[in-house]
Amino acid sequence: MNPREVRDILLSMLVIAIAFAWPGFPLPPLYWIAISFVAVIIAVGTGFVLHELAHKYTAIHYGSHAEYFAWPYGLGLALLLSLLTNGGFVFAAPGAVYIFGENLGRKENGIISAAGPLTNIIIAAIFLLVSILVLPFSPLVAAIAGIGMRVNLFLAAFNLLPFGPLDGTKVISWNPLVWGILFVPSAVIAFLPGLVF
Repeated sequence: MNPREVRDILLSMLVIAIAFAWPGFPLPPLYWIAISFVAVIIAVGTGFVLHELAHKYTAIHYGSHAEYFAWPYGLGLALLLSLLTNGGFVFAAPGAVYIFGENLGRKENGIISAAGPLTNIIIAAIFLLVSILVLPFSPLVAAIAGIGMRVNLFLAAFNLLPFGPLDGTKVISWNPLVWGILFVPSAVIAFLPGLVF
């Protein structure tokens, strides 16, 4: 990765972390604000960065050139919507991996697009396992892992929405069954509060 790409990924990660952590900022004591932000940085750091890298390296696997670019309007929208909804909704599209390749068909584009959300689902499963294993010893670590699971499932479900430039459009165009298998469980767990954690 070139320095511009690293900078764009780190900036996007920071903005999305602030947007996800926003509900914790106005009310709780400073200690809980710090815990909330650290938890979200861990969740976003793994989820967002590995999501984008999955797109990038899957595209490279198919012989294309791929680079991440931050989207200034997406960064601003993420912060604005989080502020206006007090963290109730996060627009999680601060940028994207742009793919430059001529030999990509519908299947290849679908697989490249599915790679990011699938990565989030795998990370969510790891966070769930960690949460279950550490709960008897450290409720705080278990809670952070629970946040990591929820954030990653939200990232998967949001990106799998079949609208506009989101991953879901290309995945459902390639294989609606794969799209449903990835989207439905992620959306159910991510968008129904209290279902898990």
